[in-house]
Amino acid sequence: MTMEHQTQPPVSIVMTVHDQAEALEQNLPAFLTLPYEGQYEVIVVDNMSTDDTPDVLKRLKAEYPKLYSTFLPNSVVVNPSRKRLALSVGAKAAHHDHIILADIRRTPINVDWVAGLTEGEAALVYCNRKRERVTHVVATDLDDLKSIIRKAERHSFRDYWGTWFRKQRGLFDAVGVRKEHVFDAIRLYDQRIRGLRLLGLRLRVWMGF
Repeated sequence: MTMEHQTQPPVSIVMTVHDQAEALEQNLPAFLTLPYEGQYEVIVVDNMSTDDTPDVLKRLKAEYPKLYSTFLPNSVVVNPSRKRLALSVGAKAAHHDHIILADIRRTPINVDWVAGLTEGEAALVYCNRKRERVTHVVATDLDDLKSIIRKAERHSFRDYWGTWFRKQRGLFDAVGVRKEHVFDAIRLYDQRIRGLRLLGLRLRVWMGF
């Protein structure tokens, strides 16, 4: 084993799903079979699914020891975001200092996807799937990435055309952050941003790349 492999830090990959049984079947194995030499776990939080998501998770847990799952009860009323609470539940369950907030629809394409997300205090990853290439934006402070994270959550998958456009709009594939900062990162998700503040975020993201 090389020194590079010995120093790869343990990682917790956290995601939340809602009625995404098919996406779990197709994509979750890609997260669970990463050729990453460091220790890692995948934590999936079921956010009030009404489809076969619980059954799929139960079946995959029996096959993959790295997979852990929990759920957000239907009785929980959250203002303004159940997604933020679900991610917080997953982050609290994480065993490792490096946490990746991932999306089941955006699978990792190679081991560099993970390695780059453990650099700095916070990092983003963009994937070019046609060229099988990943690009990371690494920051020494989460504050440097806040506007990008907010913008991505506001605009979801709209105008998802190539790496250049994704960078302009802040449409990254995953966030990597140290556990001590993860809840600050989660607070940026699903925020309602309007007016001059939204315009300012658009300008900052455009000028930042």
